[in-house]
Amino acid sequence: MILSGSKIKEELGKAIIITPFDMDKLNSNSYNLTLDKKLLVYDNNILDMKKDNPISEIIIPNEGFILYPNQLYLGSTVEKTYTYKYIPILEGRSSVARLGLFIHITAGLGEAGFDGNWTLELNCIKPLKIYPNIEICQIYFNEILGNIDLCNSKKYQKSNCAMSSKMYMEFK
Repeated sequence: MILSGSKIKEELGKAIIITPFDMDKLNSNSYNLTLDKKLLVYDNNILDMKKDNPISEIIIPNEGFILYPNQLYLGSTVEKTYTYKYIPILEGRSSVARLGLFIHITAGLGEAGFDGNWTLELNCIKPLKIYPNIEICQIYFNEILGNIDLCNSKKYQKSNCAMSSKMYMEFK
């Protein structure tokens, strides 16, 4: 069951933490998250799953930054979220999708106990100008049936910015 906006509001500060929180971003069954000003891009054209691939940082100026197709950009939400009681799920906003921007490739499902800022895997169909602090995606919360095993990720827990893949840690 997906939580309604009023239930999300009721759970704020208890089973759901969203920092910073803005009541204007609360929807009927989700909450809009905003895009941080920092993006990461991989430096190499060929990536290796077994290696820590080098990255560069881009700062999105207030005047905007153009994303190009066939390039993966890693962004982050400004907001940090935490819930121990629900499964958080991230999805794109329809207004953003209608401009041809995907906010994640397949990594929209969170885990109960995840505590941090969300990394977004940004990819666009056509060149698109983006801006810092735009409402880029939405988070919603599902009830969990059964015992709750909290997230214990050694790779991404407590993230406070966009994070590149840490898959190489699985090979050690």
